[in-house]
Amino acid sequence: MFQKILIANRGEIAVRIIRACRELGIRSVAVYSTADQDALHTMLADEAICIGKPAPADSYLNMERILSAAIASKADAIHPGFGFLSENAKFAQMCKQCNIVFIGPDADVISKMGNKQEARNTMMAAKVPVVPGTQEPVYRADYGLKLAQEIGFPVMIKAASGGGGKGMRISRSAADFSENFEIAQTESVNGFGDNTMYIEKYIENPRHIEFQILADQHGNVVSLGERDCSVQRRHQKMVEESPSPALDSKLRKEMGAVAVRAARAANYQSAGTVEFLLDQDKNYYFMEMNTRIQVEHGVTEMVTGLDLIKEQIFIADGQKLRFKQKDIQISGHAIECRLNAEDPQRNFMPCPGKIDFLYLPGGNGVRIDSAIFAGYTVPPNYDSMIAKIIVFGKDRETALNKMQSALGEVNVEGITTNLDYQYDIITHPVFRAGEATTGFLEEYFSGEQSSSDK
Repeated sequence: MFQKILIANRGEIAVRIIRACRELGIRSVAVYSTADQDALHTMLADEAICIGKPAPADSYLNMERILSAAIASKADAIHPGFGFLSENAKFAQMCKQCNIVFIGPDADVISKMGNKQEARNTMMAAKVPVVPGTQEPVYRADYGLKLAQEIGFPVMIKAASGGGGKGMRISRSAADFSENFEIAQTESVNGFGDNTMYIEKYIENPRHIEFQILADQHGNVVSLGERDCSVQRRHQKMVEESPSPALDSKLRKEMGAVAVRAARAANYQSAGTVEFLLDQDKNYYFMEMNTRIQVEHGVTEMVTGLDLIKEQIFIADGQKLRFKQKDIQISGHAIECRLNAEDPQRNFMPCPGKIDFLYLPGGNGVRIDSAIFAGYTVPPNYDSMIAKIIVFGKDRETALNKMQSALGEVNVEGITTNLDYQYDIITHPVFRAGEATTGFLEEYFSGEQSSSDK
């Protein structure tokens, strides 16, 4: 087993990984920017090394500085968490060249699955259902329009290297195609340095269903059930739950088997997520594969009893999975809400600043993943998520009531958060009925209103 792991991340995921290392008797090394010198992960780790200025490019995205810190601290492995360098094939390869284990899949797998067009082609070869669309890269709007007309409007224009909602536009007719193509391509170039695009049929108001998989280095792959991530704002997930109210046991088993097949087709190792779109007729289509731990991994942990961070570490250490598919049992229901330092009434503008007072709920079946505390200053340089509130109940109704209660107890003073907005989502009759699709927020929420009556 590893003796020391460096965490190439910050915030709640860094704290989460440090705790897993502690339980395994592994020493941890935190890296931090000057903006994070007083952050919780620097205090909890066995060692902490400053790697640069607040800008991500000068710190958490600086591969050379992170690797230098790993070498200086004599770390055996690096856990990238999510975001930052977690899906960077170059960084994974550099770790290998430095004889440091990257806790995640191989660089070639990250590269293959990170390019959405190549991922689609891999899945089609494995007979995994994909949304109808182009099989070759598209670089010009005029050529893209011709292909879009063959596919049939509406279509989704996507950046091959995109993510987080960037480089994506819906085109509903030939009249708006070229403008949307140019906007999406410009976003891709600016955000990912890549002008490669592809086009696929746009599925109206689908469910976003993702399956968590674990795959070791010995050919063993298992599915840990699904998460419903349909509640999204601008393609960013806000609420996740498991199991999905949209699936019955037969469809769950079928989609889980397809997710395992997808992972095998990619020659995948580590924890990963196979994401699907589920249409209103219960047809499902592969969307993408995330080659890292997900923000919402805690939801799966609550219903399976497994620790996914520990499983990642075991797999990276070369160990075989300690269970088979028949051993995986989904029990109860879990829901997660993301608490962000942002103002829904001002177009979700980030709201960094000092937290003057903080109270977070607890109790049976309530889990808080966070790195904030009273007196902590949320920096303006990074993602606005400050906590994940996760609840578990014997069934969905119990979990919903528990989440409503938990959100009602949260008190964060000094900064503005999306707390009331999340409360409105959880208590909305459409969500309560288990009928929310990816168009839920657009249809029922203006994005500028939320009640303050908890």
